Amino acid sequence: MPAPSPRLIGSEIYRKSTYGPKHPLAIPRVSTALDLIRALHWLPGDRYLDSPRATPAELARFHHPDYIAALMRAEAEQAVPAEVRERFHIGARGNPVYPEIFRRPATSAGGVLLAASLTAAEGGILHVPGGGTHHGRPDRASGFCYLNDAVLGLLRWCDLGLTNILYIDIDAHHGDGVQDAFQDDPRVFTLSIHEGGRWPFTGALEDRAGGYARNIPVPPGLNDNEFLHLLRQAVLPVARHLRPQAIMLQCGADALEEDPLARLSLSNNAYWEAVRAIRGMAPRLIVLGGGGYNPWSVARCWAGIWGVLDGREPPERLPPEAEAVLRALSFHRAAGRNPPEHWFTTLRDPPRPGPVRGEIRHLAAATLEGLPDPLRGVA
Repeated sequence: MPAPSPRLIGSEIYRKSTYGPKHPLAIPRVSTALDLIRALHWLPGDRYLDSPRATPAELARFHHPDYIAALMRAEAEQAVPAEVRERFHIGARGNPVYPEIFRRPATSAGGVLLAASLTAAEGGILHVPGGGTHHGRPDRASGFCYLNDAVLGLLRWCDLGLTNILYIDIDAHHGDGVQDAFQDDPRVFTLSIHEGGRWPFTGALEDRAGGYARNIPVPPGLNDNEFLHLLRQAVLPVARHLRPQAIMLQCGADALEEDPLARLSLSNNAYWEAVRAIRGMAPRLIVLGGGGYNPWSVARCWAGIWGVLDGREPPERLPPEAEAVLRALSFHRAAGRNPPEHWFTTLRDPPRPGPVRGEIRHLAAATLEGLPDPLRGVA
């Protein structure tokens, strides 16, 4: 029986939900990507699933019940006492109290849990752009992430019997919460490409989490050619070696050149090529969102990812309906003062090629050293 066509899980909860006017996440991301996909007529109604909200019991598979209760109280009261800020980092360290502080991340988690359940049973591809909160900790918020939907989805796969899972993270920031959740766990192998020397200042090349992780900390200015070298000489060989039953790919869009919170220089072509290459490496694939703090670059990247998953080619010029979605955006950082015209009229960035530095070649080669024996499960 063939796998079902790719499906997309989203929610209206992301529309007009922000972390506050001065926060990097005071921008529309998931809602804009969905609007853009629909404006391109790329999303038949039967291929879209509305995300459920994860229940406290489902969240407690990874998160501490006291922390879940604190998030729910913070949403109800829109304030937290000092001891809650200190213990759970709610309302502190870049994790503000905002109107949907529990419902929004619980919806993201519910979408990833649904994707894991569907793919475990049926195989196939699910795109969950609202997921990817890879910094969340069992008992505290971290790095704008209140819950860790990626960990919850991976655990759902494990609970449903999968024993050989590959998690790939191409966000500019190291996927520390996911790696630490599966430290020494042979069922989940984590592989992260991220900017070295950037928050959370983890994910060194030598950090292998008990043997079941690889980290590729890249230098500033990473270009498309360098990313593709890492993809072809490190990521894909790891996947071929492990022969996973399932892959979860976190596609935080902050490695794009226009992003204000990183110093990498990728075009969205690099992301799309990664998705295209990884798409056929396992019978089950979940593709998440993640970081990304320029509304134009995030929406265009994530819309294009859905296009790749569904075998669609972006038009050279966007149709008027899609262009209107992008022209309606505003961005109160420097990049938003004079946005280039192609941010409104195209989906595909100009390529950003460049030389492949020796450091990149070394990182790729080191990634393949000492890989564990492939774990054979029932695909």
